[in-house]
This record gives sequence, C-alpha cells and structure tokens, in this order.
Amino acid sequence: MNTTPCPLCDSQNETVLWDDAQCRVILVDDPDYAGFCRVIWRAHVKEMTDLKKSEREHFMAVVFGVEKALREAMHPAKINLASLGNQVAHLHWHVIPRFQGDAHYPDPIWSTRRQAHASTQRWSRETLIKQLTQSLPEFLKFDE
Repeated sequence: MNTTPCPLCDSQNETVLWDDAQCRVILVDDPDYAGFCRVIWRAHVKEMTDLKKSEREHFMAVVFGVEKALREAMHPAKINLASLGNQVAHLHWHVIPRFQGDAHYPDPIWSTRRQAHASTQRWSRETLIKQLTQSLPEFLKFDE
C-alpha cells in the first residue's frame, strides 16, 4: 500500500474556480502563466481509462469548458492541454493559455526558459478569478 500523501487529494490553499461532485477547477498560482488552470478528478485515480465512459466524457467536457472560458477571457495565441501525471499520479489536466512572448514560448512551459521575464502579465489574478468564476458555470452546463 502506498502511504505517500497525494498533493491533489490533500490539497490546501487552492483557488477553486468551479467544482462539482466529480472534479474541481483551480487557478494555479504561477507568476509566469496567468490563467493556468488545473482540472482535477476528485477520486484518487491514475489513468483516464480507469474512469467509466460517462466519467471520461464529463471530465473532458470540463477541460473543454475551461479552455473556452480562458479563450474568451484572455484571447491567447494558443491553449495547451496536458495530462502527464508522472510526478503526481492523480488524474488531472493542465489548461494553459500561451502567448507569444511568454517565458517558454513556443516550447512547453516545463522546458528551458527562452526569456528571463515573461511579457504577458497583463491580467491581475483577482480579475481572472472574478471573470472565470462568473463564466465557467455558463461554459460548464451539461446536457443530462
């Protein structure tokens, strides 16, 4: 039995933008990447195929809703979607707005920096929290 604590199960001090019984959307506190969100499955599950089909569909609908909300709020050059889980084996997706001139553009944000300072900090965290908490419920209406 794995007794290592999971930072996504035992999270603290998150900025939750939206949640339901199956997953939550948080705004990651990353000074280089305003709007960086993480969509986290509530149960400690490792792979997408561990979910039932309906759960996978719900999870991806949330990921796509977050993408849409970020596109509307920020108008990025690109949105990066990533589900890695190599360091934290708890199912989650990264939804990352990317801009020309960000610290790593056009490379992944986990690569070597191309610039010492990002030139994309035109959004305050408080403004993004307000915008996204207001718009996400509209983008996350599900057909039952």
